[in-house]
Amino acid sequence: MTESLVSRFAKLNTLSKLSGGAYDEDVGEEIDKTTIAGGGHGARQTTITKSQLRVSHALKSFLVKNNILSEEEVGLESEQPSTALRALLDKSHIEVPFTVTDRSYSLPEYFISSSHNTYLLGHQLIGESSAIAYETALNAGSRCIEIDAWDNEDDKDEPKVTHGYTLVSHIPFRTVCETIRKVVDREATQSSNADGYRAAPIMLSLENHCSAYGQQRLVEIMKEIFGHRLLDKAIRVKGHQEQVGDSDPVTLAELGSKIVLIVEYHLPEEADTSEGDSNPNSDDDDEVRRAREAYQTKKKESASTVIVPELAELGVYAQSVKPRDNSWFEGVLKGGPRNHLINVSESGLASHMPAANQMIARHNSRHLMRVFPKGTRISSKNLKQVPFWGVGAQICAMNWQTFNASMQINEALFSGTDGYVLKPAALRAGGSMNLNTGRKKRLVLHIAGASDIPLLEGQEEDDVKPYVTCTLVHTDELDGKHPKSKTSPYKHHKLGFLHRGENPPPTDPIWDETLEWEYEDNELVFVRILLKNDASFAENPVFAVAAVRLLYVVPGWSFIRMLDLKGRETKCSLLVKFDISDI
Repeated sequence: MTESLVSRFAKLNTLSKLSGGAYDEDVGEEIDKTTIAGGGHGARQTTITKSQLRVSHALKSFLVKNNILSEEEVGLESEQPSTALRALLDKSHIEVPFTVTDRSYSLPEYFISSSHNTYLLGHQLIGESSAIAYETALNAGSRCIEIDAWDNEDDKDEPKVTHGYTLVSHIPFRTVCETIRKVVDREATQSSNADGYRAAPIMLSLENHCSAYGQQRLVEIMKEIFGHRLLDKAIRVKGHQEQVGDSDPVTLAELGSKIVLIVEYHLPEEADTSEGDSNPNSDDDDEVRRAREAYQTKKKESASTVIVPELAELGVYAQSVKPRDNSWFEGVLKGGPRNHLINVSESGLASHMPAANQMIARHNSRHLMRVFPKGTRISSKNLKQVPFWGVGAQICAMNWQTFNASMQINEALFSGTDGYVLKPAALRAGGSMNLNTGRKKRLVLHIAGASDIPLLEGQEEDDVKPYVTCTLVHTDELDGKHPKSKTSPYKHHKLGFLHRGENPPPTDPIWDETLEWEYEDNELVFVRILLKNDASFAENPVFAVAAVRLLYVVPGWSFIRMLDLKGRETKCSLLVKFDISDI
């Protein structure tokens, strides 16, 4: 079986070949230690401040022509930004309301920036495991990370972290813990009282595949390495209301910056909610399909159903349950622990939506839920998490291996926060569980132009015809068919003497166009912005990206700092104005 499995995985395509087209709009490049975006960390460091960005002469003229700044204020012929122009550059296009980062609510009332198979670099079945991947995810803002722990046949005292029954390499569990501790200690020294810069709890989703002895070693290693950083008992003293009911649950603030463990809890005859999926991608070839089936079979054969008491005790506020029926949202989870966390695949949850949306949201107002990618996402593509946020799923576990569309939306929700975002009131305890307000809204996005569009390697400036395409991402669109709108491609007039007015190069385009959408009003609506090239007879490559939660939008004109496909800031900025009105 092992030899057959290895040979099958060896024939799998690489990550790049499985990405569904190099310039697919869902495309993202593999992240690395230079990545700053994805989880919305407020304290990210940048090498170039916005005020150091260049503003093209054409955009300066636009600002003057539209009475946004006067000719004197804009410094039309100056190479350096004037004071007024620098102020406009420094103005953020988003402002996160204080209420969003308020920590006085219970843990289930927050969305949590979360990572799936955090140890992996690249492909889910043939990639490489690395402790550095944990540091990368945490630095970029993830607050919930996953550890797959296995017995180590070479040293039973030192469990390993890997994706079992695959070609993925392994790393010592001890090394992963040491990496996490280093990040916790650094955050403690660098934190401040400002929103987006405070140390926050780190949740460890522990998927246990160890024997009883291996589990004992997991506990001993965590206590040894994490020490006081590990939450190993209830925050409040015994006898408090927290111990006997849900009337006074512990708050996020009380968790401080502890390491909070999510431990599995096995129900009798629990359902199989593994990463398998009954509807594999039609694009998968036979080798990929057979390899995945073999992996799922081997995984089921080895499933552990016994958690030793010493490990179970560390799941103080989160015990992960794979539900065996619908009782968790139809009434009360049968036989489950009080602080249970429903651990379900994206397809498993979607099968109940939208019919059971309100019941699911009601459950999630008081208990945690973790949604993980279906098993067909072996190339590290991502689940479309916005509809799941719409029913209050706190932990949408993302494949952080690539900065693709869903990771860009993740950045939009958590940008400027500590990785915890308070849910809308409708999804919190006592809310209506219906996110839509019943009002219709109109979004008008005025796109002026951009400066310093980053050309792709080997690309000639004369061959570039840039345009902006935007997608309105709404919780109601479970099938992912979100409405799009785009500008016309910008065409530089090569015979400039025949063209009146500004004729900027293709890297400094002016569009001066408006894009419009109408949508059902709620607090979880996003706009994803792509700068693309209108390439003839080819797929249109992406130059740079951005995504915005409409709740955070600042009125008036502002420059958006664009990101590359690795989630790094570029020198490119896009001048836009958001207008949101009632219909």
